[in-house]
Amino acid sequence: MPPKPKVTRDGIIATAFELVRTHGHEQLNTRKLASELGCSTQPLLYWFDSMEEIRRETYAAADGFHTGFILEGIGHADDPLLALGINYVRFGYEEPRLFRFLFQTDGLGAQDIGALLDSPDLGQMIGLVAQEVGISEFDARTVFLSLFIAAHGYASLLANNAISFDEEIVSMALTSAYMGAIAQLEEKDHETAR
Repeated sequence: MPPKPKVTRDGIIATAFELVRTHGHEQLNTRKLASELGCSTQPLLYWFDSMEEIRRETYAAADGFHTGFILEGIGHADDPLLALGINYVRFGYEEPRLFRFLFQTDGLGAQDIGALLDSPDLGQMIGLVAQEVGISEFDARTVFLSLFIAAHGYASLLANNAISFDEEIVSMALTSAYMGAIAQLEEKDHETAR
């Protein structure tokens, strides 16, 4: 029986994830990753065709971690959409290097806002907003977009050390964005009814 490999595909991705989480995506290269694994670069190229493939899989691991982070506890929240927004902002604060890797690098999972709004994971949340507020799914997408833009702005500022985290202020700002979007829809409906 041949010896069991000391460096595995999953181990490489787990180490790459921790490398990005701790030191930032700029440090994700073959030499640094091999050093973190305590091996030569040869095992990396045995398991992966290129460093770009490692980056893509590390991105997928970070994206999965992010999804779990922002969904944490929202099922028990009084307002799940607001809880989602606060968790998104908290992620920017608590995991700034992962946030920058996911949302502030070129070509890694970049998608336009329309693709984000059409994602299956978000469809359920959009449906929940529509039901809770009593609006169409189209209008719920508009409400979500307003909240997302505010949350993403806060998270970006936090991830880049431009502001400090205050959950009460974040909650008030996200609530204002959320309620403002709903009020705007109600005003539009009121004007249309005239």
